[in-house]
Amino acid sequence: MASKTLLLLALIPFLLLQKSCVATDRGLALTKSLLFFEAQRSGKLPPNQRVTWRGDSALNDGKDNGVDLSGGYFDAGDNVKFGFPFAYSLTAIAWGVVEFSSRLQAKKELGNALAAIRWGTDYLIHAHPQPDVLYVEVGDGSSDHDCWQRPEDMSTPRPSYKIDSSHPGSDVAAESAAALAAASIAFKASDPKYSGTLLTHAKQLLDFARNHRGLYQNSVPQAGQFYSSSGDDDEIVWAAAWLHRATGEQTYLDILSSGNNGGVRSMFSWDDKYVGAQLLVAKLLLEGKVANSGPWAAYKNNVDMFVCSVVQKGNSNVQKSPGGILWFLPWANLQYVTSSMLVVSAYADYLSAAKATLSCPGGSVSPQDLISFANSQVDYILGANPRAMSYMVGFGTKYPVQVHHRGASIVSIKADHKSVGCKEGFDWFNRNSPNPNVLDGALVGGPDANDAYTDSRSNYQQAEPTIAANAALVGVLARLA
Repeated sequence: MASKTLLLLALIPFLLLQKSCVATDRGLALTKSLLFFEAQRSGKLPPNQRVTWRGDSALNDGKDNGVDLSGGYFDAGDNVKFGFPFAYSLTAIAWGVVEFSSRLQAKKELGNALAAIRWGTDYLIHAHPQPDVLYVEVGDGSSDHDCWQRPEDMSTPRPSYKIDSSHPGSDVAAESAAALAAASIAFKASDPKYSGTLLTHAKQLLDFARNHRGLYQNSVPQAGQFYSSSGDDDEIVWAAAWLHRATGEQTYLDILSSGNNGGVRSMFSWDDKYVGAQLLVAKLLLEGKVANSGPWAAYKNNVDMFVCSVVQKGNSNVQKSPGGILWFLPWANLQYVTSSMLVVSAYADYLSAAKATLSCPGGSVSPQDLISFANSQVDYILGANPRAMSYMVGFGTKYPVQVHHRGASIVSIKADHKSVGCKEGFDWFNRNSPNPNVLDGALVGGPDANDAYTDSRSNYQQAEPTIAANAALVGVLARLA
């Protein structure tokens, strides 16, 4: 027994060192998390492009409908632009900038964060050529997934799909409104004219959503095969919350007070925005801008119960793996970890500003408790886990090397200009060797419920990155760095 105690004591300095090494590199992780978005860029790349193994791609997107949809971001390891998760991703990055801009500035990453947003919002402006028209997908998911090609070589069809007053999609229209409203706040100080343009589009899109209700997959079934929406009430209140924050106009409070507050949710995601709307209302309540009663109190109570369950102080806590990571879903679980940590990090600051704490069934939770919990989750992601593996590509000494990603897994077009055909690319896919291009900063789907991870290109549930996962992570890393 004594020898075991001595062994444990001897290990303590090592464990503390491991944790401190992870913590001191938060700034590097932040830098890399933003680099990932440059690897996902579609269109004509700018002169200051930092991910140099990528080249121009999809320059003719939108031409089938006479619009320029050549920019934006590829969704994940594929080459499709899916408007619903894309808009959520923009909202998430913008939220991080709005809350933590001074911290981003201190780490010299505010410019890169704004550039990441602008690459998306420029595209979204082009995708919204008329008040009641919004392009919500470019590329065909089925044919794209049948091929394994670099974005620069794509030979698959690139149809563009839209919603309009006769073919509504109030979920994606309202999410796009939220993205543009949040971005308008992010740009207000540095580019007020651009901020105003974003706000105009945001207002039009929420009006479009409210006047023409309907789930977008009913108008664009091609999108529903991959990112089907479960409803639009959440996006309506989410967009209203952001537009109120951007404008202070009573109209948007009225939408919130009469809207569906969602009850207590089990996650915050590309499909379910209720928690975000609830938290923005909780901020207003803590600041005394709405009453601590009626619908406003209900919004706050719901987000309180969600956060309590996340930090393991609720009546029905979110599951955790034996190693300590939150467990939501088998497919791309870390996406939901980062989104919940963005909520936790923002709430910590809201509570701190109000000199308040969170009352949970399991006891009182302070703002610092929330930050400590967020730190524990980021520590795990960056390597303090049973596998001692960073789930951020390119961070640390051990990280996934067979990421499920077309561009990263095929030799760069800069190194070999010879076109790689649709099926030819599977020669690269099937190689049991590291990707030739390191997808710096990409957060993979992550380990399973028992902390196991298989580093294989074919393991898309665990090994594929998404813009949605990284988008939420940016703000979290900014707060913790």
